[in-house]
Amino acid sequence: MVQLPLPKHIDERELLYRINPEKDVDGFHPYNLGRLMIGDPVFLPCTPWGVQELLVRYQIEVSRKNVVIVGRSNIVGKPLAMMLVQKAKGANATVTICHTATPNLSQYTRMADILIAAAGSPRMITGDMVHDGVVVIDVGINKVDDHLVGDVDFESVVPHASYITPVPGGVGPMTIAMLMVNTVKSAERFVSSQ
Repeated sequence: MVQLPLPKHIDERELLYRINPEKDVDGFHPYNLGRLMIGDPVFLPCTPWGVQELLVRYQIEVSRKNVVIVGRSNIVGKPLAMMLVQKAKGANATVTICHTATPNLSQYTRMADILIAAAGSPRMITGDMVHDGVVVIDVGINKVDDHLVGDVDFESVVPHASYITPVPGGVGPMTIAMLMVNTVKSAERFVSSQ
């Protein structure tokens, strides 16, 4: 397993190509991302899957909703967008991908029924950037001084949110749970092929 992001001196792409797609429990290999794109995944990327699973488990309707993802990484933003546009349970949404360089970001975030922050920028989403009733999922985890904060300014956003995930303790445990599911699936596939 490769823990992303990697230090800058290591070529992430080269390393990911070396992983056997059948053992890629993180779901980061280009083969697995391509299968995700066409709606036939082998392994779902763990953090995006954890986000989707949170929505399903809390019975938050995704179908026909406006989902705004702030973050365009290959780890969270792009794969999550592909998952949420599929015709599937916990999906079928209209998805907009934004990022830290999006002009007038709040113009998009205010339209979100579901806002997912995954840009790696501490407290960048503030209360004036959301509408009342929004569902907020904060994937960000940033160290500020001696504590961890998300990409969402929790205190200013919480009065507007119908649901909001904490940092730490929200998406992180879901990522680990989905990694365990993928690991068991990989082991079962290996055993059944013997």
